[in-house]
Amino acid sequence: MAHVIEGNYSGKNLRFGIVVSRFNEFVTKALLEGALNELRRSGVLDTAIKVVWVPGAYEIPLACLALCQSEKPDAFLALGCIIRGETTHYEHMAQSVSDGIQKIALEYCVPIGFGVITAENTAQAIDRAGGKHGHKGRDAAKSALEMIQVLKQLEGKSFKELIEQQFKV
Repeated sequence: MAHVIEGNYSGKNLRFGIVVSRFNEFVTKALLEGALNELRRSGVLDTAIKVVWVPGAYEIPLACLALCQSEKPDAFLALGCIIRGETTHYEHMAQSVSDGIQKIALEYCVPIGFGVITAENTAQAIDRAGGKHGHKGRDAAKSALEMIQVLKQLEGKSFKELIEQQFKV
């Protein structure tokens, strides 16, 4: 029989860092509230959550890195909103933020729930922050909670050891 590893959403005794972009705050505040509600429902104490506001989505990876080095939480949530404009700025921002967050997750072997909305317009962003297309803040919290539990079950190997073994780093 296959050895199946699955996570759960238990947040008991876990610590979280949440980095939130102030740009498009009308959306990111909703993302934060949904994420906080999900963490609380999962048993994470308010005293175990540190929320850091940054100017925009571009600054999210740097704040995650600083928190990772200073606080060493069990997981992060990256919450932001990038709405397409009239130039290619949107593509550069979205790619940079995504790449930066992924690099930190792999380098520091820490789950980061990705709650950065990329939308064509304001209506799409609102729809993804608790509207008709779900709640990306809540989804980011659930993803991070589950990944913590998955990593704990990987036979004592750290995530870093698994990545090194897989990619022969």
